[in-house]
This record gives sequence, C-alpha cells and structure tokens, in this order.
Amino acid sequence: MKLSRLQTLGIALSLVAGIALAIGLGWPGRVKAPPPSEAATPTPPGAADNALPPAHFVGRAACAGCHAEQDRLWQGSHHDLAMQEANTKTVLGDFNNAEFSKDGVVTRFFRRDGRFMVRTDGPDGALAEFEILYTFGVTPLQQYLVPLPGGRLQALSIAWDCRPQAAGGQRWFHLYPDEKIDHRDELHWTKLSQNWNFMCAECHSTDLQKNYDQATHGYRTTWSEINVSCEACHGPGSRHIAFAEKQQGYERIDPQTLGLALRLDERQGVSWPIREASGNAVRSRPRTTTQEIETCARCHSRRGQWFADYQPGQPLMNSHLPALLRAGMYHADGQIDGEVYEYGSLLQSRMFQAGVTCSDCHEPHSLKLRAEGNGVCLQCHGADKYASEQHHFHSANSPGAQCVECHMPANNYMVVDPRRDHSFRIPRPDLTVRIGTPNACNRCHADRPARWAAAELKRRLGHDPKGYQDYAATLHAARTGAADAEDRLSALLQEKSQPAIARATAAAELRTRLTPASFPSLVQALYDAEPLVRAAALESLDPVPPQQRWEAAHSLLRDPVRVVRAMAAEALAGVPAEQIPAGEREEFLTAGEEYLAAQRFNADEPGAVVNLGNFHAALGQAAEAELAYREALAINPDWMPAYVNLGDLFRPTGRDAEGANLIQQGLARQPQAAALHHSLGLARVRQKDLPAALASLKKALDLAPEDTRFRYVYAVALHSAGKTREAQTVVKTGLKRTPGDPGLRELAAQLGQ
Repeated sequence: MKLSRLQTLGIALSLVAGIALAIGLGWPGRVKAPPPSEAATPTPPGAADNALPPAHFVGRAACAGCHAEQDRLWQGSHHDLAMQEANTKTVLGDFNNAEFSKDGVVTRFFRRDGRFMVRTDGPDGALAEFEILYTFGVTPLQQYLVPLPGGRLQALSIAWDCRPQAAGGQRWFHLYPDEKIDHRDELHWTKLSQNWNFMCAECHSTDLQKNYDQATHGYRTTWSEINVSCEACHGPGSRHIAFAEKQQGYERIDPQTLGLALRLDERQGVSWPIREASGNAVRSRPRTTTQEIETCARCHSRRGQWFADYQPGQPLMNSHLPALLRAGMYHADGQIDGEVYEYGSLLQSRMFQAGVTCSDCHEPHSLKLRAEGNGVCLQCHGADKYASEQHHFHSANSPGAQCVECHMPANNYMVVDPRRDHSFRIPRPDLTVRIGTPNACNRCHADRPARWAAAELKRRLGHDPKGYQDYAATLHAARTGAADAEDRLSALLQEKSQPAIARATAAAELRTRLTPASFPSLVQALYDAEPLVRAAALESLDPVPPQQRWEAAHSLLRDPVRVVRAMAAEALAGVPAEQIPAGEREEFLTAGEEYLAAQRFNADEPGAVVNLGNFHAALGQAAEAELAYREALAINPDWMPAYVNLGDLFRPTGRDAEGANLIQQGLARQPQAAALHHSLGLARVRQKDLPAALASLKKALDLAPEDTRFRYVYAVALHSAGKTREAQTVVKTGLKRTPGDPGLRELAAQLGQ
C-alpha cells in the first residue's frame, strides 16, 4: 500500500487579519541539537565482493538443486501461488457464464476459445468484455487481473470466495459490498487504487521493476519470476551459485557471505530455554539485527515505497517508509483497525523487544506455523503456567483457551480474510471503558458490557491489567484534541522504554500542536537512534520558522538512512538559499535529489507529483511547480490537493483571479471538497471580496468541522469583518471539540475570551 504525504503550501493568514498565528511566535533564536545518532552507515552485505560482476537473478530452478527440502516446502505456499497465469489449473472461480449483480451492473464471467473472460463496466462505465490474464492470490479469496492500455494490469473488485461452500464460500462477491461504486469512483476497478503495477506488484512477484514512463503515463513492468520465489527474500543468487560451484572467480567471494546478498541466519544456533520461575523463555543470545524481520516487513507492512532499488540486508527505510499508528489504521492503543498487515503491530510487542523473529513462529518456506494451536506459543511459554484455567479463565479446549483469541484477535479484511493482530497484547477492557478501544474479551462476550469485562478481569487477576504498551491514553488525547495532548505527546516521545513506532507517532502528532514548549522534545527526536522516530520528527517541523528548522535538522541531510535524508531535504526546502552555509549546500542538493528521485519513482500517483510541485515551490521554482501540479491533474483531474496548491502558487504573482477560476473548476468536479471551498475563500479574501470569502470559508468548516485550521481561518475572517462575537462562538465551539489546539487557544485569548 502506497502512502503519500500531501501538504498545502500556505494559507496566508496575515492577509485575512492582523492576528498572527500563535504557533509562529516565541521560537528560540537558536536550538542546540543533540549529537547525531551513533548509528553508522551499514556496510552493504558482500561489500568485499565489489570486484565481481554485479549479482543477478538466476531463478528458483537454480536454487532447488541444492535446496530441495526448502523448495518442497515452498511449493503450494501463498508465496508460490501469489500470482499465476490464468489457466484451467490456476483459476478457481466459476467462469461458466456466472453472473454477479451490484449497483445496477450485471457482471458475467465466461470462457471463450480457452480464455477466461469477464463482461463488466469499463473505464467509461459502459459494459465491455475483458480478458483475465492472471490470478492473484489463492485463499481465502482469489482476484483476477485485467490488462488495460498503457501496460496497466487492474485488479477486479469482484473476487472469488475460495472457502468451502459450508463456510459461505464458492461464490462471487464484491470487495466493497456496502459502497455504491461506479466508474468515476476512486475505488472502481479501473482506477489507480486497483492498479497492480502501482499497488500490488512489488510484493507478489520477484525482482519486480515497475518501469513507469512519466512521458506516456504508461508502464513497462517486468519481473524475473511471476511469484514470490527464493530470490524475493534472499536476493539475487548468481554469486552464491558461483561460490557453491567454485566457478571462475569464486575465490574472490567472501566465504562469510557465501556469495549471498543477505544471510538469514539470525536464528542459527539460537535457543529459547524456559525459565522455571517465570514460565517464559529468554533468547540464548540477544538478537543484534532486524534483517529477517525487515525482509518480511518489506511486504508484510503498511508502508510507502520511496525507491525502486531495494537491497536485501539494508535497512528497510533505505527504500520504504512504514506507516505510523494513525487513526483509521490503528486504534489509539495500537490495535489493528484498517488493513495494516503485521509489521506495525509486531514493532509494538514485547515479543519484538525480547528478540523474537518471524521465523520463530512461522516456517519461512511453507509459511505455516511451527506448531499446531497453542503449541506455537508454548514453545516459549511454559504449559504449566499458561495452558491452565488459572491463566486463561476458560475451559480447556474451548475457544477462550486458545492463546490467539485473547492475545492476537483477528479482524476481517477484503470481506473474508481474517488476519491476526501481531502486537501480542493482553486484553484491556478497562481501556474500552475509558477511551473506547476494542478488547478481546468483548469480541466473544459481545452480549456483556465492557464494564462487566473490566470488573471480571480485575476480580480474577486481583488488580487492573497493565500491559507492555502504555500509550493508549496519550494517542487518544491527541486524536480528541485534549488540553494536555501536547504535554502527553512530549512525554511519550522521550519514553525510550516504549516502542519506537509509538514514539514516532507521538512525534508526528505534535505537528499540529507544536509550540516552543514542546519543540525541544521534537529536536531530541530528530536525533533518536530509531530512524522511524527521526523521520516522524522531520514531518512535524512544518510550523517552525525556516532558520530554526535549519538549526535543528540540517545534520540529518547526512543521515545514514536514505529515506530520512530525503525527508530532511523536504523539511528544509523552504530555508532561503542565503541562509544555508556554503559548506552544506552540496549536502542539501544531494539529499534534495534523493527526495526528487523518490517522488519521480512514484510519479504514477498524483500525490507524489504534488509533492514534487511543493518541493519546487518551496525552492522558489514557480514554473517547475506549476508544471508538476498540472501533471498531477492530468493523471487525476479529481485530485483536490493539486487544485489547492496550484491556486496558492498563483497568489504571489497576482494571479488570484486565475487561481479562483481553477478552484471553481475543481469544485465543479468535487463540490463537497472542504479544502477547495477553503482555498476559494482565501482567494476571495485576497481579492477583497469578504462576503464571498466568508461564505466559502463557512462552507469549508461545515463540511469538515473537525479541521481546526479551517475553523481558525474562518474565525479570523469573521473578526476581520467586524463580526467578533460570531468569531468567538466559532472558536468556543472548536475548543469544545479540541480543547488542546494551541492556535485556537491563542486566538481565543486574542479575541478576549
């Protein structure tokens, strides 16, 4: 899943009224940054082999000769069957003129001349016939890929339920059953969100090269193997074979690497003896790397791919940026909510902290668990203590006696696909009572209130439960705009005993509530040992004046992790060139080129093209920025941020009338887009048409009442128009919703509230 950060370049509040943003006041003139992280740039695996020809992919057959058992286990696995050519052996769905009806469209699945076909609504909404070229996945559902012009493969939103009929399967179903979707909707099967090249391909094939051509808006996507084969995890195998077969030049290969880009040997010689006193196992030696976990995380995570040249064994963030614990993806306590896969949950767990790797529980070739049922957990947790009613409070062999039901509850995704939470947390019905997060107890005891579950658990334990994760209240405070959110986030950011992904989320949440009081903790986060924390802290520098931003973050232009360097360049792009010391301009340019390369790689996605425009605009390159914004609209004429940012770009050059016209074009396509109404209101302010401006700004707030920025600007505009009492009411209402918002609090004081 791709992620893009869309930013609006400015809202020019000083043009609305003479009330300054409180967030921009009182910043310290200079900030002494902590020393850079001790982490050194990792030595690429096989660096001693540089004299050899570049390693290349050789294919599974070349591996199977020596690794027959691993190959046997892999055959038939989800990796083996991740993607296949459509034929009578691979297609599981009913193509015997089966019909499926939704939203007034009758889709028919049939065969013609040995080909698998579908008749459904196409890009223009008209019914048309399309050929199925590939199957995608195998169980519990199978999707089908259809070619469209420009080298695109699109995943049909109607999938086949592979489960047995007795379990509700053997049927066609829609992946968005509760939403009305037509050809204009972003979720339609012909749109970018269902595009295989952009959304799915990297994780379903080996040595995937997207090869997007920005000039033609087309793809020339290639792979070395259609499925997830040996080299998808182990890296290109040519040098390993040269070493094993003692081919010419093999003596130049470091025997410690065996010619492999990455040796997945973190578990070699490791045991987990169970301590009698605790009933828990302790790793026989500490885990010193996360290479195995990050190899899996490349695909088993919610993340954005920034660079095409992923290198096995290098830090994941050299090429990818994992998602944080954002609302909609995770609940406030970190439990899974949206489709986030496993990595973000695992990072929150005590298991991760203890040194557990993915293959401690999963056989990495078959992907099956290493033991049945509770057996996989009892590898490390003594049966006498944990496989007892005294621990789980349920009858033996009942569902409640299964470890995963309490500690790894499952959510359904894609309608029929249950996936378990990998944060291994204890049930917390007390948090359900306090902040509304779900809990494992009430998943089964749905007929009982959470208060009952909380009281019952306290009675049985003799105390309130308390798990390893301790940030639910803080993230809840941030999401609800509590008055103490800023202080809580600053405290969590500095709590090194908590998972890095939670601290990184705290850094990101500070972005909209950052003040001089919390700024020092953000500066410390910029130099945290964890790159995910550093990256999140960089994102939160937006409110900081350019010179202070440079003082705080310029050394991250040399960060050992590439995505962090690129993000540092983005954060510092607005610093005037004359304020950048001559000796550091080259570092900024180099990191800036990395940032631009990342956005160009993702230029098939309009958000990345808008990011390109934002970067050029921050550098004062208006012509280049305008080209980028218009390119984003060429890719997707409904892409709202492109309208907003292009309209804002017109402001300094006196093109407000043109900007207002552009925004109205966007509103004709997206009449409910709050940001467009807001942008139009600002344009009307600059044109000195205050009545029209107030109408547009009010419309924006009506459509998005939770947006404190819209509320702030509307209140300032009301005050500027002499409607101070109305402005006070708008601010008062906002502070009831988000009492901790620093801008609204400062504005309330300035308005005499």
